Amino acid sequence: MNNYGYQNYKQQSVNTMTSGELLLLLFDESAKRLTKAEMCLKNADYPVFESSMNRVSEIIKYLDKTLDKTYSVGSEISKLYEYFQFQVARIKASRSVEMIQELRTMLLDLRNTFKEADRISQAELVKN
Repeated sequence: MNNYGYQNYKQQSVNTMTSGELLLLLFDESAKRLTKAEMCLKNADYPVFESSMNRVSEIIKYLDKTLDKTYSVGSEISKLYEYFQFQVARIKASRSVEMIQELRTMLLDLRNTFKEADRISQAELVKN
């Protein structure tokens, strides 16, 4: 299989995404990693659990780092990301499936909020 062609395709698809689509992709990836961490916890595969949780933490850090905090809503979302980081640390310490499910629900709720905001924003652009 031509791996170079596939990597080129992936890179091009990421480069052509809107910022809203990229944001949703990051939330989807974090939810996927939380699901993987949950499965690993149930199977006692702790190294993969740790790496999955570390990836979730990296994604949340990136989301916070790229957030525009000049607006009050940005500062409030930053506090939410800080809470998510706290939850990741608690999950890693306690290895609780219930806490993973709770964090995944919160992340997906925020993802859906951003998805709706992006839909409204795109509709406004089409109107004008």
